Amino acid sequence: MKKAIIMIALVTLSVTNSLAQESTTTTDNRDKLFFGVKAGANYSNVYDSEGEDFVADGKLGLAGGVFVSIPLGKFIGVQPEVLFSQKGFKSSGTFLGTDYETTRTTDYIDIPLFLAIKPVEYVTLLFGPQYSYLLKQKDEFTGGSLSSTQEEEFENDDIRKNTFSLIGGVDLNIKNLVFGVRGGWDLKNNNGDGTSTTPRYKNMWYQATVGYRF
Repeated sequence: MKKAIIMIALVTLSVTNSLAQESTTTTDNRDKLFFGVKAGANYSNVYDSEGEDFVADGKLGLAGGVFVSIPLGKFIGVQPEVLFSQKGFKSSGTFLGTDYETTRTTDYIDIPLFLAIKPVEYVTLLFGPQYSYLLKQKDEFTGGSLSSTQEEEFENDDIRKNTFSLIGGVDLNIKNLVFGVRGGWDLKNNNGDGTSTTPRYKNMWYQATVGYRF
């Protein structure tokens, strides 16, 4: 699946180059304010920050939301976003001669705040911190003749309990269309009491989206 997202990025870049070559007149909009909507997919996994053996497979999830591109000049700006973002992982193995498979799906509200660098008309480079609030977690287990699903919603939880991440990527802007590719990873958990911890199992993800700006 990771290869599929890389292929999307390469195809997007190819389409951008083709359209740029076909266009005889261009309008540079790098210093304009844009609002936009986007939709796409995450390919996510987790890793053990303590470096011990932990093997998991990535999984696909939905991603989508809104963004605002705020220029601070022609070549630089800021871009806040609010996204619904599904992350998680899959794992499988054998226990007492029986194959099993587990899948975790986590639904987040992600709020990245990007510094936007616009070296050329069609390309925006993005990097910055992200606040993530966990809405729901779903765990599915299948093993032999047994299967179970456990789902937990986090309603009215302490809003200060969250995860901070770093995320970076690139947007390709073709008139009103925006093709985006991102990558991110967790840094710290806020415990809600003024302290923070480094999560042992951190989310890491790749994201590909298509958006429309107006």
